[in-house]
Amino acid sequence: MNQSLSRISKPRCFLLYALAPPTLPANEANRLFNEFISAPSLPIAIFHDHFIGQPGGVAIFFVETPAERDALMYSSKLSDWRVEIQPLIFSYSPAAFDEQVAFTLRAYRGLEWNVLRKEKRPSYGNPAREAETAEEE
Repeated sequence: MNQSLSRISKPRCFLLYALAPPTLPANEANRLFNEFISAPSLPIAIFHDHFIGQPGGVAIFFVETPAERDALMYSSKLSDWRVEIQPLIFSYSPAAFDEQVAFTLRAYRGLEWNVLRKEKRPSYGNPAREAETAEEE
């Protein structure tokens, strides 16, 4: 494990970025990534999404204890994937992650998160098909 990560002991969110092996079809990669983030042996995932282009995904996990940190760091479920994990500074809880989204929108774009959450934007393309193919519809 990365030595700097082993020193993280306070509750905080961790960002996990994972790229599937190039030979793995997108639908299988997405199934495996979903299986990974839902594993009861791991900390709770508070956000996830999949990639267009090379199959893979990103997830935010809330890690409360060193044992949860180690479970995330040493999980073998994505062993043949390229995985990077980074602890986040301001997102030290699920609520703090949400507040960081709100702060970023407000401070850097002058937008209000509570207003944006209520917007009903049209759906473009077919997200289910994009998840199957990792290509934009």
